[in-house]
Amino acid sequence: LQLEESGGALVQPGGSLRLSCAISTFTRDHYNIGWFRQAPGKEREGTSCISSRDDRTHYPDSVKGRFTISRDNTKNIVYLQMNGLKPEDTAVYYCAAEFVPPQISTDQAMCTIWAGRYDDWGQGTRVTVSS
Repeated sequence: LQLEESGGALVQPGGSLRLSCAISTFTRDHYNIGWFRQAPGKEREGTSCISSRDDRTHYPDSVKGRFTISRDNTKNIVYLQMNGLKPEDTAVYYCAAEFVPPQISTDQAMCTIWAGRYDDWGQGTRVTVSS
């Protein structure tokens, strides 16, 4: 599975960006997708995820209400819409995929923003929030 992020840029505080994650194969029902970020000198942090079977989403409090993850299954693309950007959102953003075994329940298949669950990662796209 290959993932490729795009859309990173320099943006002013309060601005918006939409990141895209192009995926090499169809992921609906088979892969949870997460967006993560890593700022210089900090650990990788999960910002959102979308579940494989029912598109349930999860966000940490740091981005809840500002970030929205969505999936376009016709194009194998997962988006991260980021609004109200703050300087502390500055980081390299990565998308990642977690394989979901078909035999587990839909509740068990719910996505998580714990990076250790994800197997395949993109190369990242840089987001800088600065005036």
